[in-house]
Amino acid sequence: MTCTSVLAIDGGDPVRTAPFPPRDLLSDEEKQAAVRAIGGTMSEVGYGGDEEIAYCDEFAQFMGGGYVDAVNSGTAALYVALKALQIEPFGEVIVSPITDPGGVMPVPLLNLIPVPADTLPRDFNTGPEQIEARLTKRTRAIVVAHIAGRPVDMYPIMEIARARGIPVVEDCAQSHGARYHGQLVGTIGDVGVFSTMAGKHHTTGGQGGIVFTRDEDLYWRVRRSSDRGKPIGLPQGATYATAALNLNLSDLGAAIGRVQLRKLPDIIGRRQAFAQALADACADLKAVKVQLSPPDCEGVFWFMTIEVDASRLTISKSRFVEAVAAEGIPVADRYVQAFSHFDWYINRDVFGARGLPWTAPQYTGDPDAVYDLPNCDAVDDCVFRLAMHERCGDEEVSDTVAALAKIEDAYAK
Repeated sequence: MTCTSVLAIDGGDPVRTAPFPPRDLLSDEEKQAAVRAIGGTMSEVGYGGDEEIAYCDEFAQFMGGGYVDAVNSGTAALYVALKALQIEPFGEVIVSPITDPGGVMPVPLLNLIPVPADTLPRDFNTGPEQIEARLTKRTRAIVVAHIAGRPVDMYPIMEIARARGIPVVEDCAQSHGARYHGQLVGTIGDVGVFSTMAGKHHTTGGQGGIVFTRDEDLYWRVRRSSDRGKPIGLPQGATYATAALNLNLSDLGAAIGRVQLRKLPDIIGRRQAFAQALADACADLKAVKVQLSPPDCEGVFWFMTIEVDASRLTISKSRFVEAVAAEGIPVADRYVQAFSHFDWYINRDVFGARGLPWTAPQYTGDPDAVYDLPNCDAVDDCVFRLAMHERCGDEEVSDTVAALAKIEDAYAK
């Protein structure tokens, strides 16, 4: 779309007046699958039936083999994975600092102490050095989140963890199908967890989640941990084996998920094509850089992350993003704060008013510890995000780069 050189934020015509296309993730195919799962009577929809079994089998095939349990949210998936690892309470769990609240809250709910690692510089993802810096004799597990569909550098992290006998959980909520050195994320650590809520790469409906592992014994513990401790996988005559919650996915959600899973490769391919096209189109910009995948990785781009070099501009990154948004491009100045900045963490508000689990006598660390996160705190000064999805195409690329170039030109030093 043609526009004047006057910035929209200053009263000029915006580059784009129409919103980006709606995602329209679900179609008649998912509707028909749901109707079949209901059976036409709407009298009963269960769980653990043919649809859920098939969905779990098909997701395991997508992952290249292994074992899958479908649960009712990504938060539940992390809770189940950590519980199944049988970590002794009051140990520490290192967690990526930038993550959905559900990507950390299961840690204290299992009477474990969440410890934030820093991010890499100019990145939402953590790295091996940042994780190693948080290791103590109290570390019992590591949770690594692949944020925005960009894989974390996993092999060095696994070396660190293996040397100390520490299990690793990969949080792949935003990274369905991403690859690290050719290996799917979620297959590198001891267990991978996924969210399949409506906004993710593929969905099981409004909410849902997946726990994946290649360890059969761990899988059976996962199953028991997601279904009230039922003696699943135990010898005949065993009774309820552990105290656990009911966190099952329904067959209705699984039926939707099966259709979605078949669409996932195309969804990934379209997102990757958009990301590459945008990066290519922005290659000549001086103050802006599109973050693609790290070396030897294939990202799946749940959203795009874009760097701004404010030293090349006469305005701040925040003002730059505000001006881009005024041009009709769906950008946001920030993503989320580190979880250690949230009130629940600062106030230790998990169980009652006594600050548990931090204040438990069994915890031998500092219950009031504050962790410096210089890279994480600085990332908001140089990185912003662009909302996109698989239905975005050439027009959205063209308008986005036009807006970025327009703002850069107006404020270039």
